[in-house]
Amino acid sequence: MHIEKVLELTQSSNNGLSSSEAEKRLLEQGPNSLKEKKKISPIMIFLHQFRDFMILILLAAAVISGIIGDVTDTIIIIAIILLNSIIGFIQEYRAEKALEALKKMASSHALVLRDGQPKDIPAEDLVTGDIVLLEAGNIIPADIRLTETKSLLLNESALTGESLASNKNTVAIDGKDTALGDRLNMAYKTTLVSNGRGTGVVISTGMQTEIGRIANLLQENESETPLKKRMRRKPHTCRWSIRTLPKASTCSRRRSIDSNRSQAKRTCADEPAAQSRSRSESRKSSTAYPDSAVS
Repeated sequence: MHIEKVLELTQSSNNGLSSSEAEKRLLEQGPNSLKEKKKISPIMIFLHQFRDFMILILLAAAVISGIIGDVTDTIIIIAIILLNSIIGFIQEYRAEKALEALKKMASSHALVLRDGQPKDIPAEDLVTGDIVLLEAGNIIPADIRLTETKSLLLNESALTGESLASNKNTVAIDGKDTALGDRLNMAYKTTLVSNGRGTGVVISTGMQTEIGRIANLLQENESETPLKKRMRRKPHTCRWSIRTLPKASTCSRRRSIDSNRSQAKRTCADEPAAQSRSRSESRKSSTAYPDSAVS
């Protein structure tokens, strides 16, 4: 998008915003900062892993298995629950630490044009339409469409993973699906100016920035463990398996008992026939060899 079009959409100009307009937009848009959920202790993070409905069902299955005396199934189910909870805790704890790291990377101040004059303001007070002045060593305070550059190099490794600095310019880019690393006319929040100078207009602040979207994703799926995802994909199969866990062991024991009983019955039924055959053979032996012949 061309610079003139961007200034028109943001209702700004090359001289920046007036102080009164900036205050008005700040009230409407909110501060330029990354929002995060209420912090909880590591212990509570771990306990929260047991709130899921499927985990409660597994706990109930473990209790039922323990009541009927199936120790093996009980241990297996409890081990699965603990493993799932540990994985969920690690994922959520790492997500919180990652969000804290993102907030530390954000700039604390920005040099902008207000009423046509340069002014150093807190980065949280930036709004869309502000004209920001950049120089080497600055951390980009918001997502900015560059309007002027002079040997401007930005280190975007924190956002794109590229180790080499990106050479920026003001040329308009065609296409909406251009990768972040290829948007050479943009400067993104938390990236670093490694060389040169530049000027740009703010187009996104706070959670609307690219880094804000990443922070939002970190908070959305922080406790989705592989077990929970699989359960959500196949809920009926999982519920059937859980219901049959205690029954499987009981049925196995019953089959074993029935097999033993059947074997015992066959043995008892065969004993009279064996005794009858033994008596018949004894009679034949007596007839073939009388006592007189032996003597």
